[in-house]
Amino acid sequence: MKINIYYGGRGLMDDPSLYVINKMQDVLEELNVKVERFMLPELKNTITTLPQTLKNADGIILATTVEWYGIGGYLQSFLDACWLYGDKEKISQIYMCPIVMSTTYGERESKLDLSVAWEILGGKPCSGICGYVPDMSIFDTNPGYNTIIEKKAENMYRTINQKMPSFPASNKAVSQTVAINKNINLTPKESEQLSQYAADEAYVQTQKEDIKELASYFQGMLSCDENEDEHMIEAFRSHFVPQPGIKATYKIVIEGKALPLCISVDKTQLECVFKDTEKQDVYITTDKDTMSEIVNGRMTFQRAFMSAGTMKVKGDFTLMRALDQSFVFMKG
Repeated sequence: MKINIYYGGRGLMDDPSLYVINKMQDVLEELNVKVERFMLPELKNTITTLPQTLKNADGIILATTVEWYGIGGYLQSFLDACWLYGDKEKISQIYMCPIVMSTTYGERESKLDLSVAWEILGGKPCSGICGYVPDMSIFDTNPGYNTIIEKKAENMYRTINQKMPSFPASNKAVSQTVAINKNINLTPKESEQLSQYAADEAYVQTQKEDIKELASYFQGMLSCDENEDEHMIEAFRSHFVPQPGIKATYKIVIEGKALPLCISVDKTQLECVFKDTEKQDVYITTDKDTMSEIVNGRMTFQRAFMSAGTMKVKGDFTLMRALDQSFVFMKG
């Protein structure tokens, strides 16, 4: 028989949960159980790979000390890794004994949290231990506490050895119908490889650098677009020739642009900006190349409209023809 102990406390010398698991380990080893201990604070950078260590385990002990609230980050990270990368079929065969000591408040709630989490994962919970330990001296002054610990270790051994069944829990039913894991279905080997990648700092750092490089690239593209927009607006402003009696709003939708170019002319007044507007006298759709040809003086709006497929126009065609008079891009 093999039992793994996963300790998620801070590793302090006077940690009561350490005292309990030391006693339990002594009893289990006397029963010829192979016990392997994993100190999560020392393995914090590789916690995502620890579900692999469940492969040869018949049972596990999850131990922590509540110093403020909850089971703590290390055990939570381990359980998260079991959910994301663990072999659920293997977990379903493993008994778990929760050990939660408290120096403040909340040991019962945390013990229940561990049991519920293990059931949702599909595993089998054993009867555990929880208690309030304000001072380590209580173990010396109350010998009966050591007897309780020893009996719990023996009960865990007996439960695993006899493969004792347990009544089905609603937690499992809920997890099968409601708490659906939205991750990609992976084989145990693929999950193992993924957990290794997640724990590999060098790999994670490389991924972050790649993402940063891509972000910089797309930021550069956005900057180019912004410069292109400013150039186009400036071209319309510098080539504006006011026409008497012309008052119109032109909405030009350019393929690939997030916003349309809105041009409002009121005799000598001009507003040219990339924004959306619901009201317009002339609605134009075209592409970037055509607009570039126009603002660089190689084509007029009239010629672009007459060319098949390069520009489509809806609205007042008299005002449409006035565009080439109001904005003279072509020289001579």
